[in-house]
Amino acid sequence: MPNSPIRVRMAPSPTGLLHIGNARTALFNYLFARHTGGTFILRIEDTDAARGSQEYEDVIYRALQWLGLDFDEGPQQGGDFGPYRQSERFDLYKGVAAQLVEAGQAYYAFETPEELAQMRAQQAQNKQPPRYNGAHRDLTGAQRAQFESEGRKGVLRLKIPEGQITFPDAVYGPISWKNADIDDFVIAKSDGGPTYNFACVVDDHLMQISHVIRGEDGLSNTPRQCLIYDALGWERPIFAHLPFLLGPDRKKLSKRNADTVSLLDFGHILPDAMFNYLAQLGWNPGGGETQEIFRATS
Repeated sequence: MPNSPIRVRMAPSPTGLLHIGNARTALFNYLFARHTGGTFILRIEDTDAARGSQEYEDVIYRALQWLGLDFDEGPQQGGDFGPYRQSERFDLYKGVAAQLVEAGQAYYAFETPEELAQMRAQQAQNKQPPRYNGAHRDLTGAQRAQFESEGRKGVLRLKIPEGQITFPDAVYGPISWKNADIDDFVIAKSDGGPTYNFACVVDDHLMQISHVIRGEDGLSNTPRQCLIYDALGWERPIFAHLPFLLGPDRKKLSKRNADTVSLLDFGHILPDAMFNYLAQLGWNPGGGETQEIFRATS
């Protein structure tokens, strides 16, 4: 969305402590919004009810407030594009999913977990990559009714077209992905809940996000998200994937790793010092500049 107003977002899930990598991503979004006169949005991606908690959501607010990042829109501030928690947006996802089914861009598949496991075992035996084989892509109405009469609940899968996906990344440049390497992936689970990629696309579009600035771990999701944008006829945002921050073990930081340190564990130092430190990670001003102090107004 090159000509749209600048709107960026931080979209953490409340399933663990906010670590330095999360904070750096939030900071880069914040600085980009402030530099361009854009809007900085907080969206809570809380569809994982089993691992999420209000306690972790509160940690997100405290940690980012401590760092000095103020949001223009979010669960606490409100705004014109809410709700800002995914758990409160399920009706929106269901409506968009219905559009895809009606347009023939998505279909319900009714395999049991045992049948899917058998499919993967057969593929492994044939030395093929594990993937959905499209067996239920063209079910008749009678076949679907039969599966439903057996008590099966279908998942919704996106129909992947032939060809390839190409998108410009603001950090890595043009990236291409063969569609043949992507199976008809699930966009809505058997209980009707959205998967991550589907909810993310719907939210980013409806919230008019112009730039998706996130960690490099999101790069593998981008081709799938582009396919969803294209299936819906929606304009894609500009993507920018930031290089990983690594821990002492040379692995990327993760809230699921017990050794990963929370941002709030650095509460004994000045927030401005942490702000400045994070602002300099992964780049330099170039041109022989030696600036060492950065602030939000730099």
